[in-house]
Amino acid sequence: METGIFAAGCFWKPDLEFEELKGVKKTEVGYCGGNSADTTYENVCSGTTNHAEVVKVFFDEGIISFEELVKFFLKIHNPTTLNRQGPDIGTQYRSEIFYNNEIQKKIAEKVLNDESKNFNGRIVTKVSKELNYCKAEDYHQKYLKKRGM
Repeated sequence: METGIFAAGCFWKPDLEFEELKGVKKTEVGYCGGNSADTTYENVCSGTTNHAEVVKVFFDEGIISFEELVKFFLKIHNPTTLNRQGPDIGTQYRSEIFYNNEIQKKIAEKVLNDESKNFNGRIVTKVSKELNYCKAEDYHQKYLKKRGM
């Protein structure tokens, strides 16, 4: 089982969308890229922790590749807006791919480079090493699914 971590704005909708992909075995929402290994939603919303809201995707590489996940990630949010997705504004809503090995890093950078022409070269998505990931509170897990969405 492989994992990938994606920041695409508020984590509720991307969680639901990634979960529906064939080959994705599980998803969970959390926070990544911040200054400490432990944080809370309230701290992240304060803008002082440098964490992004993320979806951690557990997937079977034999069914779906990391490259396919990165391409899907670009389709489910706007990778051209800095620290914003729709009405949500702040660094916690940035577009970022967190890699956990050099292969994922190279794949993410290649896909972003290849896809940049489709976005007129305006992609602001960062590619960063996984740092200080922590799972979000239980009430955020499967938030939209719990509400029948």
